Amino acid sequence: MRVFAIFVALILPWVSQAAPALPEPIKIALLKAGLPPDSVAIWVQPVDASRPNWVYRAEEPLNPASVMKLVTAWTALDIIGPAYTWTTRVASSVAPSGNGRLEGDLYLVGGGDPVLTYDRLSRLLRQVRGLGIKEIVGDLVLDDSLFPLPPHDPSSFDGRGDRPYNAGPSALLLNFNAIRLTFVTRPGVDQPSVAFDPPLEGVTLKNEVRQERGPCGDWDDDIAATVDPGAAGQVQLTLRGRWRTDCQRKEWHLAPLPPTQFSPALVGALWAELGGRVTGRIRFGTTPATAALLLEEKSPPLADVIHEMNKWSNNVIARQIFLTLGRHVALPGEPVADAARRAVQASLGQAGIDTAGLVIDNGSGLSRSARVRATTIGEILIAAWRRPFMPEFMAALPIAGVDGTARRRLKGDPAAGFAHLKTGSLDGVVTVAGYVLDRFGRRYAAVMFTQHPNAAASRPAQDALIAWIWSGGAQP
Repeated sequence: MRVFAIFVALILPWVSQAAPALPEPIKIALLKAGLPPDSVAIWVQPVDASRPNWVYRAEEPLNPASVMKLVTAWTALDIIGPAYTWTTRVASSVAPSGNGRLEGDLYLVGGGDPVLTYDRLSRLLRQVRGLGIKEIVGDLVLDDSLFPLPPHDPSSFDGRGDRPYNAGPSALLLNFNAIRLTFVTRPGVDQPSVAFDPPLEGVTLKNEVRQERGPCGDWDDDIAATVDPGAAGQVQLTLRGRWRTDCQRKEWHLAPLPPTQFSPALVGALWAELGGRVTGRIRFGTTPATAALLLEEKSPPLADVIHEMNKWSNNVIARQIFLTLGRHVALPGEPVADAARRAVQASLGQAGIDTAGLVIDNGSGLSRSARVRATTIGEILIAAWRRPFMPEFMAALPIAGVDGTARRRLKGDPAAGFAHLKTGSLDGVVTVAGYVLDRFGRRYAAVMFTQHPNAAASRPAQDALIAWIWSGGAQP
């Protein structure tokens, strides 16, 4: 009997980890959604435990969608640290003359800053004006050479190249390469008001959107934007479609121009707003070694940038951080993206995290080829919990039912507000991972991947997992 008891004690934990039954709330939710149990992978572990206490198909590498940003966040915090900043520089080929004229070229040199928004760019250019420079008697050169990258096709992923989530990375990324369109209902007329910011030199807006009475619904599905050549080298952004009066006021973010057009147009407009002039052109180029440094603009620290990335699942920020990692460790002649992948593998390996099956291409999760096991994501969550940067890592995750991309999850459920969750979705993929505090005060790391043609229907099952953990169902 003693031998049998020892055998049972040894074998039962392995059996429960290898093939547990799905908890009843999750089984019911999957059944209602018409999803088979083998479409999901689940991993749960108390943060103060040494091993997971609930695992289901967690060893199969699956597409993580935006949950891959947890891998990027971990590696960045581990390698370059939460206080890391990016620097954008302003340099000139000649010294300012003091008469308002710069008799040469001015260089805006990108340092990979992921969040160089137009208000920060405007502040930097205002500082240039503060140096007494009003007219650049030469070219204003945009230098994005820090990241040597192949051409980026924003339409290659899903054919929606004008969506900001498809924007490509750049060492001189300006305002995420995106504009904001603000629609406002105008009573008694047949068109809404539309404004866009930031201003773009040479870009005009033509509003052909019809205004109709009715409920708002999925309003942005009813509006399309096209870019057409205008008169005298201008570019015309034309909006067509239908706007419902009940929408009142909405914002739509768009990336209508490639960076080769967008960046010069943005810099030109902001420089003109400040009363500046350029005798030559605003163009891309490289900065000569002899150029003298005039100004520097420091980014917010990495911890703040990761907060922005994960709260709103910003793909281009993730790409920028990923390439920054590559630039940090790259060997001579090594492509920066390859170096970034090597950095990820090294960081996870040094932390004792098994990377079997990991495929990471751009760090954002906007990929059909990306793969990672739920176990790997779970182990990252546990490892992050035990690192000094845990507060920054966790605080960047959306709070279920409260903010970010998880603001609509678990609404009205007692578990709302008790989970910090990174979510992800692609066609056929829905994922969630993060930390859940149960009603007894114990915190868990939890991961659930769904990969199925009808994966979008799995969100209630994922919410059921979080609610089940909160209720104490995952207690060992």
